[in-house]
Amino acid sequence: MQFTNNIKSIAIGSFDGIHLGHRALIDQVEAVVVIERNGGYITPGYKRSFCVKQPCFFYHFEQVRSLSSKAFVEKLHEDFPKLETIVVGYDFGFGYKKEGNTKLLKELFNGKVIIVDEVKEQNISVHSRTIKGYIKEGKIELVKKLLGRSFVVSGKVIAGQGLGKRALVPTINLNVYDYDLPKNAVYATRTKIANEWLDSVSFVGIRETTDGAYAVETHILDREIAEVKGTIWLEFVEHIRDNQKFESLEALKEQIVLDMIQAKNILTNKGQ
Repeated sequence: MQFTNNIKSIAIGSFDGIHLGHRALIDQVEAVVVIERNGGYITPGYKRSFCVKQPCFFYHFEQVRSLSSKAFVEKLHEDFPKLETIVVGYDFGFGYKKEGNTKLLKELFNGKVIIVDEVKEQNISVHSRTIKGYIKEGKIELVKKLLGRSFVVSGKVIAGQGLGKRALVPTINLNVYDYDLPKNAVYATRTKIANEWLDSVSFVGIRETTDGAYAVETHILDREIAEVKGTIWLEFVEHIRDNQKFESLEALKEQIVLDMIQAKNILTNKGQ
């Protein structure tokens, strides 16, 4: 890691979501060390680096989990030879079976250790697991407040049923992986295509009225677009309604039109 030779301060954590609590650590340092795990994420993998200005360095959990606390600190010294300051959260654990805590870190590291206390927003303790719970409940506005930024996912464009274009409204279908997705519902959203954010309404969940398949699909409002390929981004703005089954395609289309009107109102009022 030659690039790290001059780095004197780092924050260490899993940093899933890069939320307000994480910012309290990251804003104090020159670089971020991410302990990467497998599983669902608010913000997976390297995409965390899009949320911070500092360089991010990744230690995969499986590669460091067997290190003793002392060996872990020695690794930090080896990778960051000019290291003077480490910033961690109050509940930070490290080393084999998390044998190490903040007290032991201060004993093992021959520099300055800054411990950041619990961060709260609207009297809610800001943790990734808490935010994941609100995502699953579809409480998008609260998620945004705890993150301190918009809740955004990315996905690869895939082929859909073709039914939307024929009988309903045209949609872009996405394969979204690694992210924790909100509950089955319709949302006011913004969709990024070719570096342009466009107003949209999006559906996440089981297509109860048609083929019964799980889908993530977005309809661009007031804009005809050409065929879209590759990866696009989806920003969730506000929950509109829960998923439901309709007796006919005509009834579904009527509801979609109402969803589009509501999405436009929401996005206009929020200045999106």
